[in-house]
Formats: sequence, C-alpha cells, structure tokens
Amino acid sequence: MLQPRQLLLLLALLLSHLVLLHAAPSTNNWAVLVCSSRFWFNYRHMANTLAMYRTVKRLGIPDSQIILMLADDVACNPRNPFAGTVYSNADRRYDLYGTSIEVDYKGEEVSVETFLRLLSGRFSESTPVNKRLLTDERSNIFIYMTGHGGDEFLKFQDSEEISAFDLADALGAMWEKKRSVGCWFKLDEGPRYHEILFMVDTCQANTLYTKFYSPNIIATGSSAKGENSYSHHADNDIGVAVTDRYTHHVLNYLEGINKTSNATLQDLFDTFSFEKFDSNAGIRTDLYPRPVSQVLLTDFFGGVAQVEISTEEEFDSSIELNDIIDDSNSENEVVPVPLPSIPPRRRLSTSITSTGSEKAYKGETIRPCSVLAVVLVLVGLQVLASKFGQASGDTEGVKTKVS
Repeated sequence: MLQPRQLLLLLALLLSHLVLLHAAPSTNNWAVLVCSSRFWFNYRHMANTLAMYRTVKRLGIPDSQIILMLADDVACNPRNPFAGTVYSNADRRYDLYGTSIEVDYKGEEVSVETFLRLLSGRFSESTPVNKRLLTDERSNIFIYMTGHGGDEFLKFQDSEEISAFDLADALGAMWEKKRSVGCWFKLDEGPRYHEILFMVDTCQANTLYTKFYSPNIIATGSSAKGENSYSHHADNDIGVAVTDRYTHHVLNYLEGINKTSNATLQDLFDTFSFEKFDSNAGIRTDLYPRPVSQVLLTDFFGGVAQVEISTEEEFDSSIELNDIIDDSNSENEVVPVPLPSIPPRRRLSTSITSTGSEKAYKGETIRPCSVLAVVLVLVGLQVLASKFGQASGDTEGVKTKVS
C-alpha cells in the first residue's frame, strides 16, 4: 500500500500533468452549410450550398469540420442532362458535386429538428462523428443557409419551417451549453462557440436574424423584409437557374482570396449593393464586440493547420525514488519503491491556428476544468501533508519513549 510520501509524489506528478493538459491552446473553424429546399426546380439552392462548400474547403477548412446538409440530390435527378454533376456557372467550369464531396445529412434527414439538434449537440449515442458539430469555446462557426423563406421563417423540405425564434434560441443554447469534459470526473466548461458568422440567402432573409440575442455573432442576409431574393442566371442546357445573386457575388469575391489573405468582412460587405442583388442585403453587428473591419474573412471561411513534431521526453525513466521512506519499516530504512519503467515517449505537439485575429486567443489560458482540478489536488496535498505530519509526530514520540 502506498505511504503518504509516495502519495504526495504521485499527486504532484498528477498536478503537473493536469496543468499541461488543460493549458494547451487550440483554435478551430467550422462550417455548417444547409440547403433546405428539394425538387429539381430548386437546383440553384443546392448549387449555392455546394459552391460554398467548395470555397471553405479551398480556404482550408477540412471535411471533418464541415457539416453539409442537402435536402435533395439534383445531381442524380433523371432530368439532369449532366448526370452526377452540379454546376453554378454558365460555363460549367467546376463540377461542384465531384468525387470528394462528403454529404453528412441528405434527403429526409434534413429537417428542422435535425438542424436544431446539430447546433445544440443533443445526439443519441449512436450518432456517428461526422454528423456531430464538435465545437468548443474556441470555435469560430460559419453558418450558411439557403432555400425558400419569408418573414422570420425558412422552409425545410417544403413541409415545415424554422422560425427566427427557433434560430435565436438554438444559438442561445449553444452559448449557454456546457461541453462535457473529463478527467476522472465530469466537468463542464465553456460555450459551444467562440464567434459565429451567420449568412442566409432567401426571400426576406434579414428577418431571420432579428431575434438573435447571444454575443459574438455577425449576421448577414440577402434581402430585407418584404423583398425577394433573385436568381442570377440560368443554364439553357440544364433548364433551370443555377445560382442566386447574393451567393454568386459573395463567392465571386471569395474566389479572389487565399488562406493568407488580409481581406476583412468589411471589405466583403462594402461590395454589397442593390444594383447587384435587386434587394437590400442586411448586416447585423450589434452583438459582435469588434469592428468588422478588423475581422479577417479567413477567421470564418478558412483555416490553416500547422503541425509540429518535437521529441521531448514526457517522463524521465531514471527517476529515483530512494528518498521515499517506507514508514512500515521499523528501522526507518531508505527503501526504493519499485515502479514500472516508463520509456521516453515522442510527444506529438499539434498547433491548429486560424489566420487573422483568432491568433489573439491562442495564449496559454488555464481553463475552468484546470482550475478546479488544481484546487482539488492542492486540497488533497494539504490533507495528506497534515496527516503525514501527524503520523511523523506520533512516530517520534514512540521512538523517544522506547529510547
């Protein structure tokens, strides 16, 4: 059985491990892309979403951090003259469907309930990882939605609607939602996002974010209350419109930037005009703490991963514990305590950073889980130290009496 001094050493090692574990900085960008329409004549909504998917992937957000929801599969529709493809440009330059697309929710899976569960993180245990939004308090999330809508609602599958109140409460729950983290016990820490860019392309789009109340959200939409959002152009061979004006111009601007671009959200918003959209695009920034002129587009549309591998020895296998006294030994001998040999391990040091202002949040910050763990360990150390001191006093008394 371990003696008090041995326990003290083990608790000290545990304390240092917890501090290193929970002080490690990390940032990550996510994208949630939703096409809520179905039927062939809504081809453009699926093309909008897939074109946005292509752009965020090009700018560095990996598929593992993109949730793609497509309510219909026009690529395989029998009316599609170019089977298995989706295009948003008249010259059909890019096949947006391609071979590398990963659709996370499709068909009947795309519903109001599914979308709200995705944001709030309320999943069954059987839900696969690719269908989960595994964000944390350091995640920037880009949410893009397109389909048919109206005053404070967006249709899903032409059979149900999500309201502005539903969206506001879902984002509110994300801010209040505590993420379960574990040591040996369950602790809660942080909201499910750091910052959100919400973008919607639909009729009366700006009314969808009027009810938002959670902090750190920027919202933009394609049209004001009472206004329609219009398609940009049709493909005569396909026979339907292939993109909407608002999304088309946003994507055209994003085509001009790369992963290291210094272009800001303000630069993008400055390109918005009634002449381009035939509607009044909206921008809401009152919930956001910084000027959008200081927010890089890559803070939401991109991601840069940097992985560094270092050969640091996490443990020194030559640690000698000869200074640990076995109190059970009557002669107070110095007895080495045998421990399993732990060879030095290569530690993979991974740093995932997003270009731009997100770097300001990369500092080594002790999270609430770390603080509580440290407090608990310190209390344990104090209790053990007091007991050990008392036991030592009793031992000295016995020695004096015997002598």
